[in-house]
Amino acid sequence: MRTIFIICCLATLLTSCSSQKPHLSDSAPDIHPHGIENTPDAIPRIEPKSRGGNPASYTVFGKRYYVMDSSHGFTQRGTASWYGTKFHGNKTSNGETYDMYAMTAAHKSLPLPSYVEVTNLSTGKKIIVRVNDRGPFHGGRIIDLSYAAAAKLGTLKKGTSTVEIRVVSPPSGDLTTLDSPPDTLFVKKNNALHKTPVFTETPLTKKGHVFIQVGAFSSLENASKLKKQLELALKKMVSIKVQTRANKTLFIVRVGPYLDVNSAHPTRVKLNELGFTDALYAKN
Repeated sequence: MRTIFIICCLATLLTSCSSQKPHLSDSAPDIHPHGIENTPDAIPRIEPKSRGGNPASYTVFGKRYYVMDSSHGFTQRGTASWYGTKFHGNKTSNGETYDMYAMTAAHKSLPLPSYVEVTNLSTGKKIIVRVNDRGPFHGGRIIDLSYAAAAKLGTLKKGTSTVEIRVVSPPSGDLTTLDSPPDTLFVKKNNALHKTPVFTETPLTKKGHVFIQVGAFSSLENASKLKKQLELALKKMVSIKVQTRANKTLFIVRVGPYLDVNSAHPTRVKLNELGFTDALYAKN
């Protein structure tokens, strides 16, 4: 169960961990990133169930919830809300770091992770999010969207939307399963599979330089090739950071620096369009 459950319990027994502006205990960022409504949808991929995010059951506010064994064919209608700065950088239920600028969501009973298509029944707008957290624990609400997902769906203004959610399965054979070493996943770029190490994002502060981490390699030659490719495509400053971890040297390719997330976001959107869907914000 995510650590932010405890924060919510101490704050109030009458509200959920989900938030909607202008809720005093949570809020939107001070600056609304330009173009965040165009953040690309999460791309469904085959992933193993999270070891820590799928207990048979758990209890919040005295009520017991049961985690589904399978999400196949699951649909649901109800109210969507969103959560933002209060939980940004905290751990989600499956041990990841909550990033309010990513297309993610929280659900009470779906296996973690799951991919869900969310339809705003008032507008017909559809988005796809990756469910990696638990919540919202508030009557009538079925899903808590990240800030970016809520912006794209049109939920920010009123704080909630009436939605239908439908579990989306990855296309068969489109992506390789994550049975390889835990620091590696396979992403599809230009109709070819490429191996890209996965890193936990560093929680961001309002001040300090921000980089966009695109990939990491054990080979300096491969890192240099990606660096040149990105410089040509983006016309931005690209650098290689050397990092040693567990006696292994990695060459991390990153774009930046930027003053803040707001100024970096358009480049992250562009990287998604180029096929680099796992680019991450990181501090120096």
